[in-house]
Amino acid sequence: MGLDVGTKTIGVAMSDPMGWIAQGIKTIRRGPTDADCRDIKKMIDENEVAKIVVGLPLNMNGTEGPQAESVRKFVEEMKKVIPDTPVEFVDERLSTVAAERSLLEADMSRAKRKEVINHLAAAHVLQGYLDSQRPPLPEHPPEEEP
Repeated sequence: MGLDVGTKTIGVAMSDPMGWIAQGIKTIRRGPTDADCRDIKKMIDENEVAKIVVGLPLNMNGTEGPQAESVRKFVEEMKKVIPDTPVEFVDERLSTVAAERSLLEADMSRAKRKEVINHLAAAHVLQGYLDSQRPPLPEHPPEEEP
């Protein structure tokens, strides 16, 4: 599961069972943190999630600012509700920008973009993580024997 935690919403993405493809599935409108965490826990239980990947919004120079601190605080509270699922932070710089660019290229209306941007950003975060976990492909395919 990938999460893009914002101040007003939480974008949620899931991978396929093989861990190859991330797909944005839902945007949670932020409410009380404990209620948000219960929503996430329900999705974890329903989908047998093994790990949560959370985008950490770093500054462009790699340092952590107030938004990253806010995300870390949210995760601390989330771990109280979901203690048995490991959480890993990943650099999410430009994930929302990449998601926005994808939607603009798809010629999606502003209203529709606003509706899906958060879970698409979560999918970008999760896909980056999944890609980083796979071994690199060989440069040349192996030679076939005659």
